[in-house]
Amino acid sequence: MKIIKKSILVSITLMILCGLIYPLLMTGISQLIFNKQANGSMVVFDGKEVGSELIGQNFTDPRFFRGRVSAVNYNTYTEADTKEDENGKSAYSGVGSGSQNLAPSNEALKERVEKDINEFLDTHPGVKKEDIPTDLLTSSGSGLDPDVSPEAAAIQIPAVSKASRISEADLRKIVDKYTEDRTLGVFGETRVNIMKVNIEVAAILNKK
Repeated sequence: MKIIKKSILVSITLMILCGLIYPLLMTGISQLIFNKQANGSMVVFDGKEVGSELIGQNFTDPRFFRGRVSAVNYNTYTEADTKEDENGKSAYSGVGSGSQNLAPSNEALKERVEKDINEFLDTHPGVKKEDIPTDLLTSSGSGLDPDVSPEAAAIQIPAVSKASRISEADLRKIVDKYTEDRTLGVFGETRVNIMKVNIEVAAILNKK
């Protein structure tokens, strides 16, 4: 009985410490010191939460910069996408992340890349095929990446400037503002957060 009592007492103590006190303590500290990060690094525009700094979005309006290709469409769906057709199917596949993991020899991948190249060349006059940065044609591993390379952002400036009527100089300043170096100078690559850039572009457009 002594062993059973000790076992029960240890179990209750650990449940209180690990299941109640520790989570509450960590939640309190994170909310106090890292409030924004703990709540998803949400981006607010015009008084409304419109996304997260950590998750990209599919920008199709020519007045905005485009991000990486996403195999999961950044989990962005319209109400129409969630409705089932006559066969009981819909475009909505649920919340998830990941890439298609297609090999370079896959015909579907070749067709998709070729289509994206032609579309980019049509919407960005003066850009040569060989000058299109690779990250604008390849999807990220997560399918949720909000960042592109500085080169991928810079090559879009003339077209975005023409569509938005924001000067190229101002757009360069915005891109530079949201360009981040490697984490701790070692991890990752220099990157531009397209979500943040487009929010600032939207703010300028909203004033016009």
